[in-house]
Amino acid sequence: MGIENLLEPFKYDFMIRSLITAALSGIMLPALGSFTINRNMGFMADAMAHATLPIIAVGVFLGFSISVLGVPAAILIALLLGFIIKNTEVGEDTAIGIIFSSFFALGFILISIFNVSINLEDLLFGQILAVSTFDVFIVFGLFIVVMSIFLIFFKQFLFYSFDPIGAKVRGLNVSFLNYLFLIILSLAIIGSLQTVGIILVLSMLIIPSAAAKLITKTFVNSIIISIVFGLVASVSGLYLSYFFNLPSGPSMSIVATLLFVLAFLISKLVNPIFTYLNSEI
Repeated sequence: MGIENLLEPFKYDFMIRSLITAALSGIMLPALGSFTINRNMGFMADAMAHATLPIIAVGVFLGFSISVLGVPAAILIALLLGFIIKNTEVGEDTAIGIIFSSFFALGFILISIFNVSINLEDLLFGQILAVSTFDVFIVFGLFIVVMSIFLIFFKQFLFYSFDPIGAKVRGLNVSFLNYLFLIILSLAIIGSLQTVGIILVLSMLIIPSAAAKLITKTFVNSIIISIVFGLVASVSGLYLSYFFNLPSGPSMSIVATLLFVLAFLISKLVNPIFTYLNSEI
């Protein structure tokens, strides 16, 4: 494949818009993914994505853009999840499961009641090629907000993520940090819905970070590598979607999975070799 083939998709404006949103999602989600894995919040992140469906249904019925209505929806869902988990005694996984299933079911009921014209396949699996210029600005705005908060509170998130009790003893407002992380996580998910869809957003959040964790020993390095993996998966998936007429979200998810398999093989084959050579030296 020559340089002409690589540049061919970008003769079209919709591919340039798609590349921008794919790259932004490929940075946002993996950056937060390392913290999500460390705090065992994968199920919660999946619940956040599914819980947006009823609000999206109402928004489309009222004539709003998914991207616009998704922002307050994301914040509302994050606060609701945090509140229910903190103030109920049914257990975290149980509370998340209740929100996950009930909100997702309510979304389909509202779609049926309002007779909303939504392409469910695009909503569930993403349709990045349909991203408008307005959507690009919304996603870029979310990217700036999410990454700014992420970088400003990085040390606090890091401390709280590894030692929540110690963070509380040191005087950090752990409740505020928890809600803040949930909010930026939900905003990142909302910003990526058109890229990978409700079902597969978890794959771009978790898989690049899990792959990075296999081949590096430090947390900061795992974040950097996960972002690289996320970018490779999102851009490569976009190319696959264009040249082979494949759905964009699943294509990105498959590339991310292949990167995980590669990282797994490296960790099992290459690392022991280096360990043996170092021991011999």
